[in-house]
Amino acid sequence: MPESYSKVQVPAAAQVLSILRYLGVQAGPVSATAISRDLDLPRSTTYHLLAALISDGFAVHLPEERKYALGATAHELGSGYARQAPLQRIGRFPLRKLVAQTRLTAHLAVLQGTDVIYVIEERAPLQDPLVTDAGIRLPAHRTASGRAMLARMTEAQLRALYPEPGTLRSGRAGGPLLTALLEQVRSLGYAWEEDEVTEGFSSVAVPVLDRSGHAVASVTLTAPNRRPVRPPGRTGAGGRERPGHAGRAPAQDIAGFAARQLPVVSRCAAEISRRLGAPRPANPAPA
Repeated sequence: MPESYSKVQVPAAAQVLSILRYLGVQAGPVSATAISRDLDLPRSTTYHLLAALISDGFAVHLPEERKYALGATAHELGSGYARQAPLQRIGRFPLRKLVAQTRLTAHLAVLQGTDVIYVIEERAPLQDPLVTDAGIRLPAHRTASGRAMLARMTEAQLRALYPEPGTLRSGRAGGPLLTALLEQVRSLGYAWEEDEVTEGFSSVAVPVLDRSGHAVASVTLTAPNRRPVRPPGRTGAGGRERPGHAGRAPAQDIAGFAARQLPVVSRCAAEISRRLGAPRPANPAPA
């Protein structure tokens, strides 16, 4: 660990983490006096840190008992780890196989609230780096990964995340309304984005299902959506000058990209779903 993050230089962070660890190993709620005594913290500091933890949902105060316990946010972190750790183990090999087949970068992402978190990035050889490295969090409705999972939600579930999904624009520059876009995703069977996450790249995504049929993750494949063009004056075989211009020209549109790559992306997502115990689809992707 870098010296700049040592306990000596950030004592408040170390104290907060100590309280969380302490609450996490107790058999039940505990008093502030017990926390202060067992962690050797000043009483005033203990109350200040507990107040900060309560405000963010990491701890709750039980006034009738005058005690404290872990809050819902701490539970979300724990369940998030429990959800992501098996996914990382289960999804790593299928994702590597997908990258080997397509020579394009692939991701496995999960949904947390209105964000997606990328838990695996398998980068293709020679492909430029993307902003979606493992651990990165982005707004779900603006990514192919997030849209693939949101499209599996009921209207009630969607409204729990977005109170007015019918008025929410799906892209950075406006774009279609989220509800209309998700209808397209359901109709086509995959989600997509172009230049929304990383300029010059497009992605297609398919959900990963658990044994209950819920979308717990998504597999995304990303490719450059511009192809390099030979500068004027460059010659090919036989000394003939090849037409073209410097820079990059438009590549095939997202529909063409999906037509080529969707079968292998779907097989990858189906394999991870199978490993999670999901029922086998009636019409699996063609081999």
